[in-house]
Amino acid sequence: MKVMVMVKATKDSEAGVMPSEELLREMGQFNEQLVKAGIILAGEGLHPSVKGKRVKFKGKTTSVVDGPFTETKELVAGFWLWQVKSMEEAVEWARRMPNPMPAEIESEVEIRQVFSPDDFGPALTPELREQEERLRAESAAKQS
Repeated sequence: MKVMVMVKATKDSEAGVMPSEELLREMGQFNEQLVKAGIILAGEGLHPSVKGKRVKFKGKTTSVVDGPFTETKELVAGFWLWQVKSMEEAVEWARRMPNPMPAEIESEVEIRQVFSPDDFGPALTPELREQEERLRAESAAKQS
């Protein structure tokens, strides 16, 4: 099972406050544990929403909204992509991580399962499945 672990933004992360050397060290050690366990597939921090854009869709038209975005509690400051056996295993790993924000700030991570091809049922026809596999292979080849 693949899950995305999203670190929720705080007022400080949205203000561009960078993590301390101590927090970076603790996160580095945690990431090493994830690597050794074969859990981590990807992980990155995100710049504040002031540097972001949102593309909105209505029918066939789009519009672009510049950041910053309100409702800090709904924003993501960073993420991991993990390969785990179950949601319970993901929760166990998340409980081991250091607080992703400075210790005096209450922070939160959200864990969500990533769709697999089988989750789409018959709507993902053999042709669409083949296209998806081909695109993943092409994308991987371009990364190496």
